[in-house]
Amino acid sequence: MIQSIYGDEINMERVGIFYNFDNEKARCTAENLQKVLSIRNINSEIITTDNYKNDITFAFVLGGDGTILKTARYYAEYGVPILGINLGRLGFLSQAKSTQIEEAADYLLRGSFKTENRIMLTSMNGKMNALNDIVIKGDGFSRTSRLYVHINDNIVCDYLADGIIVSTPTGSTAYTLSAGGPILAPILDAIVIVPICPHTMNARPIVIPSSEVIKVTSGPNKPLLKISADGQETFDIGINEEIEIKKSNNCAKLVLLNLEKNSFYSVLKEKLHWGLSWKG
Repeated sequence: MIQSIYGDEINMERVGIFYNFDNEKARCTAENLQKVLSIRNINSEIITTDNYKNDITFAFVLGGDGTILKTARYYAEYGVPILGINLGRLGFLSQAKSTQIEEAADYLLRGSFKTENRIMLTSMNGKMNALNDIVIKGDGFSRTSRLYVHINDNIVCDYLADGIIVSTPTGSTAYTLSAGGPILAPILDAIVIVPICPHTMNARPIVIPSSEVIKVTSGPNKPLLKISADGQETFDIGINEEIEIKKSNNCAKLVLLNLEKNSFYSVLKEKLHWGLSWKG
């Protein structure tokens, strides 16, 4: 057990190093990380993301945000801390680059880390869980749908739109941001609802407490809908089926390193160029 300078603890007894099996760069980085950990007397196992194991106590995840999201969804149920190493383009959820794995290991082992519980969403009677967002769209290319949003059984919005995004604060910097939603600090206990290309000027994103229960139904023509979690898991929604979305009982546990550089606001500025004036 390793205790951080902030009082958080992580169990390094069974360490998994996860990567996508078809990513050669990730496989090589996984082997390199395993050697780095072995030198520091930490045993680890290299595992592909199609072969998760339930007895893991700590997870290194090598890849882009999609790989981290997939692993976080799986291990949220078990409370396993996850540390992301970015091999993708943006890497908003990761804490280090592939060239920084020795530095990351040293930060971790000397206790210079913090764990952060991120709220998740659940739908489809628990079959669907998301760390970023749950998206509802019409079942067809460029199809506009009429969608009714209820919060705690009170109808709030009637959207004629390409779809609806229901997002966590973690997901507010992903699809939600592209659709015109607000950025939320990831530790907030809140949910964002954002229409996608609404056919009106008075439909705006809304931020609500995470304790609220959201229900979405389709309009009079009852179009077929699709629902997806983190852009990865997709289900078809039958005619007349009501979609309920609420906060999950499970949280994703993310490990943060080098908190001065990797603070939420520093990452906004570095990776999204937030608040930087244009220079002509």
